[in-house]
Amino acid sequence: MAVAPFDNPAPAGVSLRGEARMAELARAKLARQRRERLIEAILFLAASVSVLTTLGIVYILVRESISFFAAVPIWDFLTDTQWTPLFDDAHFGIMVLMSGTLSSSLVALCVAIPLGTIIAIYLSEFAGHKTRETLKPLLELLSGVPTIIYGFFALLVVTPMLQKIFPELPGFNILSAGLVMGVMIIPYVASLSEDAMRAVPMSLREGAYAMGSTRFQTAVKVVVPAAFSGIAAAYILGISRAVGETMILAVAAGMQPNLTLNPMESASTITSFIVQVALGDLPHGSIGYQTIFAAGLSLMLLTLCFNLLGYWLRKKYREAY
Repeated sequence: MAVAPFDNPAPAGVSLRGEARMAELARAKLARQRRERLIEAILFLAASVSVLTTLGIVYILVRESISFFAAVPIWDFLTDTQWTPLFDDAHFGIMVLMSGTLSSSLVALCVAIPLGTIIAIYLSEFAGHKTRETLKPLLELLSGVPTIIYGFFALLVVTPMLQKIFPELPGFNILSAGLVMGVMIIPYVASLSEDAMRAVPMSLREGAYAMGSTRFQTAVKVVVPAAFSGIAAAYILGISRAVGETMILAVAAGMQPNLTLNPMESASTITSFIVQVALGDLPHGSIGYQTIFAAGLSLMLLTLCFNLLGYWLRKKYREAY
């Protein structure tokens, strides 16, 4: 005997409660989406600050530099071997300041890169947990010391020590400023390099140990090549920090515009010249005052070249490993 289907519709109250629940969930989802969009907008604005600041700096440098190059030929700016913008017989050879900047940076990097890399290898591969957690914060304290203190340390302590070895060394010189600047850069190189080495997978180390490698061989021949993209980034940051340093060179290097790469002599750098002019009484809009913008633009282009080099190295070694 056929049985008729039994219809048992849900009560009206249950249906209404279900619809109310669905509406509540829809409102909650809409509110969550609004909050997420608001947070995204805030994060976007925060990220845009650095971009807008950079664009503003570039705009000011380019605008003032155009006015400068309207009076000074760019060929003379690049090829003249004298830098005397504040004299009656003015010369505007940026290579004079560039040579001081490069020589001081080279001395600093000769100190910071070897020592920073060795410290990073020790902290990453040889130091125990407690030792690493103690030494790394102490090392990073060096980056918190004001650079003016480093400058007077170079002038009053390092220079007299060097003069005992090199009696002909002048009181203001690139060598002592560069050595102290290298010590200041060590925390940047060591900390970032150590982080890159710690990010290398443990399986690579274990594979090297299984093949009979010692800890030193594993660190030098396995970990360092695998982490070289991050180590290269640390080197580029150190170079940028050295090129942009101001107070150490302003105090200890002498601010004498000499076209030389000899660190045993005094010299002026781009940053120290900017400090010298910014503290003077030159009228705004004069050629002498506008030289700081042309010099600043040259420094920014130099730093950009180093950053592009670092990007290329990171990309190359990431693909290789």
